[in-house]
Parts: sequence; structure tokens; C-alpha cells
Amino acid sequence: MIRVNNTEFDETAIVKEMQYHTAETHTEAKNKASEALVISELLRQRAKTLNIESATGGSSDVEKDGDEAFLDALLELEVEYPKANEEDCINYFEANPKKFMTTPLIEAKHILLDAAPEDANARSEAVELAEQLITRLEKDPKSFSNLATLHSKCPSAKTGGQLGQLGKGQTVPEFERQLFNCQLGLASAPLESRYGVHVIYIDRRVEGKVLPYEMVKERITDYLNEKVRRKAIAQYIHTLISDAEIEGFDFSVSDSPLMQ
Repeated sequence: MIRVNNTEFDETAIVKEMQYHTAETHTEAKNKASEALVISELLRQRAKTLNIESATGGSSDVEKDGDEAFLDALLELEVEYPKANEEDCINYFEANPKKFMTTPLIEAKHILLDAAPEDANARSEAVELAEQLITRLEKDPKSFSNLATLHSKCPSAKTGGQLGQLGKGQTVPEFERQLFNCQLGLASAPLESRYGVHVIYIDRRVEGKVLPYEMVKERITDYLNEKVRRKAIAQYIHTLISDAEIEGFDFSVSDSPLMQ
């Protein structure tokens, strides 16, 4: 049983709320559900105190009810936060240039030796073969196409292993991270991914360029405003928690970023 001032939530309400909270354990899901119930009830109670309409009972998740009006009205009335100005935006832009760059592009070819991640023996054999191929290619780079046709299990084997031009987000993350760290020419070690072991040759790199400030100004403004808004709302909720009488739930067990 959880009590928030004069309102109580029994086990049934908590279990019902748990369906909206993914977690690795039952206890973690229960804590998330309990936290959501308490915070939602505190917001509703405060809205009622201020005579804001639609602050009636129901699900703890405002979005699930489709009833966000009272929450927007409550936050607009009670939460103030500064808006980002031109200087704030320029400072953020200059301090984080890598966040505002065009995606780098790579032209590459590869030899894919298929080996499932969970098959340790196959992986080991694939890595050994990849290292042998790299040694051969260091002596004879022009043999890449023939070796790809002979050994690669990728459809690109039909075109000598050519992957074409690749940008960020066009391949699986674990392969992308390694690929974009490669320099021009033959990679000195095999790269591994969920698909197997790769021998890589980078034909061309086009590095990303910093976008003009005017192109990203609106994005920066929205980001900074939202960041400050979330912090202000978190502080507001902390105040509601501190002023309330809450039984049956301890916010110190929460791992929510809101409560950190």
C-alpha cells in the first residue's frame, strides 16, 4: 500500500501500472511503477489545489489518458525557467563543434568471413584466416578483388568486395565504430561484427565538415530550452515530494534520472 497525502494505491494499482515500465527484474519494474504513481498523484493534487481543471483521478500516466491539459497548465503556472539567448547558443555551438558536422563518408571494400558470435571455434578460425589474408594483401594489394571473390560470404564478393560509399548509420553500430576509425588503405587487423570477421580496405575518406551556425541555431535553441525545462520540472517535482506525506515508497531506491 502506498499513501500520497490522503490518497492510497493498493497492490492492484501498482501491478496495473507496471505494464508501462520495462525493467530487468520484477522489483525494478515495481519501483518504477510506484514512483510514477506517486509523482502523477502529487501533480494532480497540486493542480486540484490550484483549481486547474481535468486534474481528476485515473491512470498515473497523463499521456495514457490523453489528458495533458492540466499538466501543461500546472507547469506553465508554477515552473519558470530561462530561455536560451543568442549568446548561450553561440557558446554551445563553439564548445561542441563535433555535434554539428556533416557525416563523414567512406568508400571501402571488404572480405567477410562468416562466423557466428556465439561460435568461438568458428570465430577463432575466421580471425586466423583474416590475418593470413591481410599478410597476403600487404604484399600484393591488387589481389584484393580476387581474394574477395574467393573467400567473402557477402554479396559484394561478386564486385570484388566493394561496399560503395558509406555514411554513419548505414551499417551495424559495432562495425561502423571500427570502420570509421580506419585510415586509408588496408586495415592492419581484422574487424569483427555480428556477421563475422572482416578484412577491410579503405579506398577514400571524406571527413565531415562543421555546419554553419545559422543552419543549426534553431536546433541548439530547442535543445538548450528543453534541457533547462527538464531540470526545472525535476526540481519542481522534488519540491512536491519534500512537502508531501508519502508512505510505502522510498525515493532513494529510484534509479530514474529525474531523481538523481
